[in-house]
Amino acid sequence: MKIGIGIGPLPRDKRDLNGNIEWVVDAESDGFDSLWISHGMSIDSLQLVALAGQRTSRIELITGVIPVYSRSPLLMAQEALTANEAAGGRLSLGLGVAHPESTATLWNATYDRPAKYMREYLGALSPLLEERAVDFSGEMIITSASMGFKSAPTPPVLIAAMAPMMLKLAGEQTAGTILWMCGRKTVETHIAPRINEAADSADRPAPRICVALPICVTDEPEAARESVAATLGGYGRLINYRKALDIEGASGPEDVAIVGNEDEVEAQLRAFAAAGATDFFASFTATRRGDTESPIRTRDLLKRLVGKV
Repeated sequence: MKIGIGIGPLPRDKRDLNGNIEWVVDAESDGFDSLWISHGMSIDSLQLVALAGQRTSRIELITGVIPVYSRSPLLMAQEALTANEAAGGRLSLGLGVAHPESTATLWNATYDRPAKYMREYLGALSPLLEERAVDFSGEMIITSASMGFKSAPTPPVLIAAMAPMMLKLAGEQTAGTILWMCGRKTVETHIAPRINEAADSADRPAPRICVALPICVTDEPEAARESVAATLGGYGRLINYRKALDIEGASGPEDVAIVGNEDEVEAQLRAFAAAGATDFFASFTATRRGDTESPIRTRDLLKRLVGKV
């Protein structure tokens, strides 16, 4: 199982663009396989890929994930191809349908049949990424365009797939899925069987199953879980993540976080690999405000485990 890390935790004075780029540079220096760039409401993830790609040479750069409602397939293709060329072909383009709770407010879009929308979106986007041209007419998306890219490599696409229809689509048409708030049992019994069956039926390579979770190496596990509940508890109230947590039998994000001492955390990571995870993306969590020891311990353990899980 490959091991990557997400952006952060950064000091407040390091959360600007330069601070983010330095985090990527340090992640490569530490030997991590990948850098997972969440797409929030601050620095644009594809622009960060392009800029950090100029300062690095090996590490995979993954957007995790860009909401498809935020830009058209044509604009997504233009930005992704530009970023991938700048990064020397190290971009993996993670996409998602976001959430019904926020789509209308943020992008003035209707969260209507999201799996169908993603299928049509990929139907328009994939030709643009691969052939630099598309003529697609669906029920929800219509686009006809060609682009002048000549040397930009085509990035692999992953989607945030947790529900059965999305997992089927991910296995049939993409390189895999990027997960958040999915526990080990959910990966083993719900995610892996569905996406692997879909890929096999479509005669595609085995898909990536990328697990992203809060993680904390500590001797105070209860404090760490309380911290996760306090800072990330809102995810448990979003319907898409709530469904995944219910499969796991988890009351909230604190119950799927990877927490414990070095031996306990390593055992949990190995259990995810055995369950079918191909990649792990670490979201560092501290036990409390001002705790600097546990993020250092966590990073040190993950560095030692690269290539060994």
